[in-house]
Amino acid sequence: MNLVFKPITEENFDAVICLTDTLSDIQKQCVASNLYSIAEASMHPNNAYQRAIYDEDTLIGYFMVFLPDAQSIAKGETDYFLWRFMMGGAHQGKGYARATLDQLRAFGLEQGYKTMVLSCTDREDGPYPFYLHYGFVRNGKMYDDEVGMVIDL
Repeated sequence: MNLVFKPITEENFDAVICLTDTLSDIQKQCVASNLYSIAEASMHPNNAYQRAIYDEDTLIGYFMVFLPDAQSIAKGETDYFLWRFMMGGAHQGKGYARATLDQLRAFGLEQGYKTMVLSCTDREDGPYPFYLHYGFVRNGKMYDDEVGMVIDL
């Protein structure tokens, strides 16, 4: 396994969008489409850090984290937040998600953060059990209809 995080470009844009189609119907209910996420990132150019996840040259997933800046901090948005995270259906259960989270935690630590926060539905058939098993715990916050979770970096 050799994970590489690459920017979203004209060359990989369509492939990253199509990764959403590889998810099960239940999974599609638990995460926004990559197209929506990429569009949303364009509305937050100072905060949204998004990348396509590759194993060497094979596209396997997508993530977007929220990196607070002075303006967002002034509004109370101070968390290093895993905003979106998905692995293509064919690449699940192979350790890629865990390895990606390991790298994102290291990245957050390098940026000076102490914790990483995320939100997800607490459905047993969604990502919630995976995040619990990885080490996230509920932080007592709700983000719309999703539970907040946190992990130390």
